Amino acid sequence: MKTSPIRKNAKFRFWLWPIRLINKFWKRPIPFGLWFVNKLCQNILDINNDVPWMVHFTSRVTGKITIGENVWKSFALSGGCYIQGGNGIIIGDNTIFAPGVKIISANHNKSNNREWVKEKPIIIGENCWIGVNVVILPGVKLGNNVIVGAGSVVNKNFKKNDIIGGIPAITLRK
Repeated sequence: MKTSPIRKNAKFRFWLWPIRLINKFWKRPIPFGLWFVNKLCQNILDINNDVPWMVHFTSRVTGKITIGENVWKSFALSGGCYIQGGNGIIIGDNTIFAPGVKIISANHNKSNNREWVKEKPIIIGENCWIGVNVVILPGVKLGNNVIVGAGSVVNKNFKKNDIIGGIPAITLRK
């Protein structure tokens, strides 16, 4: 298989040397380039600026959200997420989620689209793993160590140590 001349000479691109040098000594969980773009978008371009932790530049985070230890890493790394905390969202320690996750804690009022229907907050336990393109709907409570399969729609509560998936989500394994 023949390699393209552009790929072959990639190591000679002098403008990438500073970034490669920085990445060599960068000791953070977020790669330098992504960290830089996230900071630029959040602090300079005012995207998700009201959120006190780093958020991926393609994600949107609004409302009352409380996160546990190490959850900020998923917010910074996972792109295309929509986290709407109108009624509140509580995420436990060491929970990770993949790109494209939608967590929606409030629906619009039918008679007045400018108001949200009051419900319980979404509570996600500790050490949970939420797969790609999962949708979590209002009032859901997930126990500790729950794994949610990719593409699932979670509309009810699940106990700890469950593996769930599907539309709507059901328990696949304990």
